[in-house]
Amino acid sequence: MHASRLYLLLFSLYWAQGLPLGFITHALPVILRAQGVSLAQIGGFGLLMLPWSIKILWAPWVDRFGSSRIGHYRSWIIPMQVCSICGLVVLAYFPIEALNQPQFLLLFFVMMLWINFSGATQDIATDALAVNLLKTDQQHWGNTFQVIGSRLGFIVGGGVLLWAVDALGWQNTFLCLAALVALNTLPIVLQPARQDRQSMQGSAATFFSIRHYLQHFLQSKTTRAWLTILLSFKVADGLAGPLLKPLMVDIGLSFTQIGLYITVLGAVAALLGAFIAGYLLQSFSRAGVLLFFSIVKILTLIGFAGLGWAYESGMSVSFTLIYALNALEDLCSAMLLVVMLTLVMHYSRSALAGTDFTFQVALMATVSGGFYLISGVIADQIGYAWMLSLVVVMAILSVFPIYFWSKTLGQS
Repeated sequence: MHASRLYLLLFSLYWAQGLPLGFITHALPVILRAQGVSLAQIGGFGLLMLPWSIKILWAPWVDRFGSSRIGHYRSWIIPMQVCSICGLVVLAYFPIEALNQPQFLLLFFVMMLWINFSGATQDIATDALAVNLLKTDQQHWGNTFQVIGSRLGFIVGGGVLLWAVDALGWQNTFLCLAALVALNTLPIVLQPARQDRQSMQGSAATFFSIRHYLQHFLQSKTTRAWLTILLSFKVADGLAGPLLKPLMVDIGLSFTQIGLYITVLGAVAALLGAFIAGYLLQSFSRAGVLLFFSIVKILTLIGFAGLGWAYESGMSVSFTLIYALNALEDLCSAMLLVVMLTLVMHYSRSALAGTDFTFQVALMATVSGGFYLISGVIADQIGYAWMLSLVVVMAILSVFPIYFWSKTLGQS
């Protein structure tokens, strides 16, 4: 497949994933906080992300079973896209005004969970497809377009959706989301069927064994060091997740300001960050770029901690400064994500691409989700200022595994 067509294919699939995720991670916390929901309850909505944390449980089946006639991973991606579209259409006709009733709230939660399950399964197959089709010198650009697609989904599913719900209404907004997912399904539907995976070798490759699988990541000093990065990389993000958007609501930003100047502007900055990372990875080592971006990210978190202290001290803060700080944080996060996904791809075996890639990403998602759930509870007790200061400390500590891993690369 020509490189440009491959990049377009990956871009469309990750954009489709990002649309519902953008709503859950960006729009939903804002809507809930505006209705007076506590930080602890907002943190509880992190359970919607459970499929992304536990998808390793069914990733081996995605690697093992599939239609060679349709295309192994293609035969998973298309049905999962259809499931997401159907879920969004059902949500469009959901009586959103009845969410104050427990039975409707539970049904809403189940539907969102179903959409996330479909997206997580599609992600397994899409990641595996990327590992098998991208050549080594294409990986950084492939992951750049992955981040661009997902961030564009966040722009539409998060920032634009906040505006659209007011302007178009709930039903029309979600019908438009379903149409966008359908549009992004066309490239994979029109893609000719082909062999999109390497054959597995040996019984260990055809049946998932936790013990055997972990041995792959514990077999050398370098892979063990890489495992520590996977376990620590998302700690700070998980702790900060339930805090940043609610803090902006409490400071006084409106839905429009958060939707346009925080979510959309931040996502545009993330697109720029993804391109910057793609170019830098052509000239500098992946380890050096990862370490540098991690240090820059700490500086942005220090800025948010300062914002928390200013809010609790009753100091007025320029909204423009908040917009700039948020955009810089999103830019750094996108650069880090491109590098991390490129490295995750590097540590994924072709015959077990879906399982290897999913295992690594699921580790990060599980750690992030776990800290997301407890962050709101702690913040309700100690406040924004101390909680965001703790986030900075954890971000600093997470740099050390990266440094020690980079040292093992030099020794190997």
